[in-house]
Amino acid sequence: MKKILCSVLLATCMLFSLTACGSSNGSKDAKKADDSSKSGNITVGFSQVGAESDWRTANSTSMKETFSEENGYTLIFDDAQQKQENQIKAIRNFIQQEVDYIVLAPVTETGWDTVLKEAKDAGIPVIIVDRMVKVSDDSLYTAWVGSNFELEGKKAAAWLKAYLDATGRGNEKINIVDIQGTIGASAQIGRTKGLEAACKENKNWTLLAKETGEFTQAKGQEVMESLLKKHGDDIDVVYCENDNEAFGAIDAITAAGKKVGTGKDDILVMSFDSTKTGLTDVKDGKIILDTECNPLHGPRVEEIIKSLEAGKEPDKKQYVDEEVFAAVKDVAKISADGKDYDVTVVTDDVISKRAY
Repeated sequence: MKKILCSVLLATCMLFSLTACGSSNGSKDAKKADDSSKSGNITVGFSQVGAESDWRTANSTSMKETFSEENGYTLIFDDAQQKQENQIKAIRNFIQQEVDYIVLAPVTETGWDTVLKEAKDAGIPVIIVDRMVKVSDDSLYTAWVGSNFELEGKKAAAWLKAYLDATGRGNEKINIVDIQGTIGASAQIGRTKGLEAACKENKNWTLLAKETGEFTQAKGQEVMESLLKKHGDDIDVVYCENDNEAFGAIDAITAAGKKVGTGKDDILVMSFDSTKTGLTDVKDGKIILDTECNPLHGPRVEEIIKSLEAGKEPDKKQYVDEEVFAAVKDVAKISADGKDYDVTVVTDDVISKRAY
């Protein structure tokens, strides 16, 4: 009889345990949202693109540190692993959980109308960060904060023009390859446009090839290996659309027995982001120019939320001020879109002050 009772009790405990362990992440997140409403915290659902680069990691960290329990928030963080369908699913989960705000860092610009209308119908403000969205109705999102990516491209091209002029190469034939970011992402679109416009303006510049490196080091290296096989000694400049692609490109170039650097016979590697690791490569002369793209959007998004909580209407688009960092002193200032920008030469002191 005791054995039977023990068996029944054991089976009951196992069933209870399996039920608890079998609960989905969705139910855990729902409980998290419910707990936050009881505590009075503001619940923020954040759909992040993924973790493809050092920039993206810094961006996620900024959001997590800002929207902490200590600061009066409950953050539901979702990593989309570079897939838009995962982001759409996450947004619908946020709506179901009745979060207070949805923050979206979109994989690509298009394809958001339906799900953002669902969020609007649910009365949940949507804040877009980093990459932009293209929608039929701008009221589908509340505000956007991020970088002017085309301006970044224009800054980089303006610096290259000024540098070539300053070093006596202004009239030389210059062959460029573009390792693009994820196709369709705002950063890719803007930075590619900036370069293409400069190549049309400077008749002695030739864009030999453009191919996506997907914003990753591994793909950047793979693409650079392929470009070296196709174009060999013809390449003068490698225009990488983020730091991680530049790291991969540098590995491929050096493995092929060629030299990156700042000299006339070196391959000039240009990059975007200006992460601490990227700026270290600038100081070492591996990357000749790194145009900043600041990832620390957490406090900026919080300011938008505070404004909304106070019943105010935030600016629809908020651009971040960003710098330009070079390995050499030849160009002190550049001009893009009618505005002048100082060029900072990277030193150990510049790197030590970098937050990411």
